[in-house]
Amino acid sequence: MLFGVAGEAWWIPYFSMDMQKKEGEAPVFWFETSDSVCRRHQFEHDGRLSVVIVDDSRPLYQRVAGSFMNKFFPSGYPYSVNEGYLRYTQFRAMQHVTSAVMSVLSTQSLLFAAGLRPTPAQATAVSWILKDGVQHVGKLICSNWGARMDSEPKRWRLLADVLYDIGIGLEMLSPLCPHLFLEMAGLGNFAKGMAVVAARATRLPIYSSFAKEGNLSDLFAKGEAFSTLCNVVGIGVGIQLASTICASTQGKLLVGSLLSIIHVYSVSEEMRATPINTLNPRRTAMVVADFLKAGIVSSPADLRYRENLLFPLQLKEDAGNVRVGRDVHKVIKPSRLLELKQVFPKEKFLLNFGNKCFDMVLEQDASGEDALRGWLVAAYAAQVESSSHELSASVLHEAYEKMNGVFPVFLKELQNKGWHTDRFLDGTGSRFAF
Repeated sequence: MLFGVAGEAWWIPYFSMDMQKKEGEAPVFWFETSDSVCRRHQFEHDGRLSVVIVDDSRPLYQRVAGSFMNKFFPSGYPYSVNEGYLRYTQFRAMQHVTSAVMSVLSTQSLLFAAGLRPTPAQATAVSWILKDGVQHVGKLICSNWGARMDSEPKRWRLLADVLYDIGIGLEMLSPLCPHLFLEMAGLGNFAKGMAVVAARATRLPIYSSFAKEGNLSDLFAKGEAFSTLCNVVGIGVGIQLASTICASTQGKLLVGSLLSIIHVYSVSEEMRATPINTLNPRRTAMVVADFLKAGIVSSPADLRYRENLLFPLQLKEDAGNVRVGRDVHKVIKPSRLLELKQVFPKEKFLLNFGNKCFDMVLEQDASGEDALRGWLVAAYAAQVESSSHELSASVLHEAYEKMNGVFPVFLKELQNKGWHTDRFLDGTGSRFAF
């Protein structure tokens, strides 16, 4: 039986269970020692691998830290997640703690504004009436924008927390105008209802961007456990503040404003650390621009801090000034529709040049690869004849040949960098079908 050494860890090669059964040997087991922890590994008769800690000579604080990591971080961390997960988690902790504190303070404010003593039964009754009424209206309205959240999950996640803080702020202000209690509380819960839908809808795309080894469920479970821990801490802090500094409305407004600033900042840093790996118009424009200017293919981690989370997509001249998703009838005259389709008959995109930019319309079943092909054609055509308002077919064909020459290498490099090129998320953008 051969053993080997890798760093401080002792390891053993894989043993065939069939061979073990044929020879009638006892279950195969071995010991591994790593970072002062000795573990006994054993293959059971049913083929399962069991691991038992035999000796742990680490100091107490290291054992506590290790237990915390095992409970709240994905198995195999940091090798099982993509870059930026630790920074994302750090600011997520700050976000959830501040959010929970503000929630406690706003609930107390609502009770005071309603003229109620803050008993649990009355708090539940008020919360039930408001949340199941006006808040659900906000949820229904926000659910109409689901496709846009797929395309821009980071931006909508930030917007969700801004809406949440607005709702909390209105609730904290309600004691100053008790005669408008229902209006203030209703608007506050309306904003919070929209925030809840946006936050939940963008959660999965954000988690998916960190999943590295098919461990999305593990990452999701550990992330939610960590959020719960932070919320519990925040509730405890909020209860303490509510009975001391924030016992008055003025104290709540002062502390609440500070917490809101910390909350929004934490969310913005979370989102900046998140390497979204799906293609949308904004990220595609940046990838194409980098490729044309420097000949490099940027990874999701390279672009994460360059994404603008506050303002809508602006045309990027380096990437051909391409707009995606406008209605076909607004982009192309009916008389030119078949003509443009015949320029690239085998492609799933239409390109039309006008008003100093290219409009690209995709077919209904177009993928990310189709969008990339069209985007590169537009960018190359803009380089050839940037001053013309009516590009000729010969210029488009020249750009098309250049695109075909570089696209296989470009696509392979994109996939190697972790981009998902099987789909293109253009939000509520219009598509066409013949």
